[in-house]
Amino acid sequence: MAASRTRLSPADWAIIATASLGAFLEVLDTSIVNVAVTAIQSQLGATLAEVGWVVTGYGIANVVILPLTAFLANGYGRRGYFVFSLAGFTAASVLCGLAPTLPWLVAGRIIQGLLGGGLLAKAQAILFETVPKDRQGFAQAIFGLGIITGPALGPTLGGFLTDLLSWRWIFLINLPFGILAVLLALRALPPDEPKPPPVLATVDWLGIALLTLSLGSLQVLLEQGEQYAWFEDQGIVLLALVCAITLPAFVAWELNHPQPAVDLRVLRHRSLAAGSVLSLVVGVGLYGTVFLVPIYAQGLLQYTAIQTGLLVLPSALASGATMLLLSQRVQQLDPRRVIAGGSVMLSLVMVSLASINPDSGGDALFWPLIFRGVGTVLMFLPLSLAALGDLAPEEINGGSAFYNLTRQLGGSLGIALLTSLLAHGHDQHRAALTEAAGSLGAPLQERLEGLRLLLESRGVDPQLAGRQALELIDREVDRQAALLAYDDLFKLLALMFLAAIPLVLLLRRPRSLLSEGGAR
Repeated sequence: MAASRTRLSPADWAIIATASLGAFLEVLDTSIVNVAVTAIQSQLGATLAEVGWVVTGYGIANVVILPLTAFLANGYGRRGYFVFSLAGFTAASVLCGLAPTLPWLVAGRIIQGLLGGGLLAKAQAILFETVPKDRQGFAQAIFGLGIITGPALGPTLGGFLTDLLSWRWIFLINLPFGILAVLLALRALPPDEPKPPPVLATVDWLGIALLTLSLGSLQVLLEQGEQYAWFEDQGIVLLALVCAITLPAFVAWELNHPQPAVDLRVLRHRSLAAGSVLSLVVGVGLYGTVFLVPIYAQGLLQYTAIQTGLLVLPSALASGATMLLLSQRVQQLDPRRVIAGGSVMLSLVMVSLASINPDSGGDALFWPLIFRGVGTVLMFLPLSLAALGDLAPEEINGGSAFYNLTRQLGGSLGIALLTSLLAHGHDQHRAALTEAAGSLGAPLQERLEGLRLLLESRGVDPQLAGRQALELIDREVDRQAALLAYDDLFKLLALMFLAAIPLVLLLRRPRSLLSEGGAR
């Protein structure tokens, strides 16, 4: 028999709104900049590689700070740290929007990332710590709504703001919502219990330094590797060596430190450990498909930034609707079955996307993207509850920080890996198609002659028509090579989601979430 439901009080609603708004602002800024890179490059007179640090700097800072949020919140208080992160994130957004030069903009983005990471992990921890346990499904659904729709809505909103106003408004838009979130947090979140701040001499400075070096070098390696031809560049090789040395050293140090900056001991919980690996997969799927579909639409379908944003909008709406519907039943369902169902659905979606070609048009993407939104929710919501639901109150901060870190790393890893594989696959397929076309002989010559005559009939000079016919054939080979490369990636993602299903068996159903009420 299902446990009775505790009604959410106005105070509960205020806490949910505050935490969810803070998290939404953070994840929105992971993707809203992507469509404005060209405009920023043009106005600030920078190269594409230099502007890339506007995105990379945010990601590096975000990943580095996430594991430290538990340490900072425990030292300075839940409410104090969250309000400080909100206010600082909002101020950094204004700094970015008013930045006169690229270095100022990059500096602002790094500050944004450092403070935004605190919003993401702490928001989820706040919900677990304050909302009644039998309403956690609904609370985590509202939180997850922002996490899932934020990256999808980012390009849409960024495209509109950049095209209609200026790229500066993709940052300045955070100001009113940031102020609102700060006021809500000051009013809604319970005051922290008085405690002395941590003594600087007892702070795990070596652990923090190893964490910064390991995750920072890994993030730069993932985001910049493709641009610098991976291990053909000495800088990338050096980053790989730094990561290979400092990451194991960090893990060993933290496991043996009496007061570690990052408490890795929470991974003794089987559900959290397995859930974090699955969260990595969700990150690849969530951010990876949000990355692939726009460049597919713009590269092969010739969509504008606004058209591309509108293309992914139905998927975000489907995610929102599914999140709200599932939240009403998720605590009565076995999360393992729901997660497995979501994995299968996403695998089928990837297979469907692999069958699409440029002649299919944008309409053929509609239903696959709708089911992609549904499947992501089926994995995300029950996974959060299964991974974190049974942690003790004192472990929620550390568990939430690590769990959110794996999703962010999954996104970075997924985008870097997919970018590299897309370029490599394109080159391979182009070489194969070129060789195949060369072996056609007479049929190819007939095709070229037909194109030449067609161009001449349209008034093109005969000599120029021959060159343009060759260019048309070459362009078609290039397009087909790109299409085959996309097909390979979608099939790879399909296999990844299927391969993740056995990890579901390691999850436990969080019995604590089925109890009545919840400690406040």
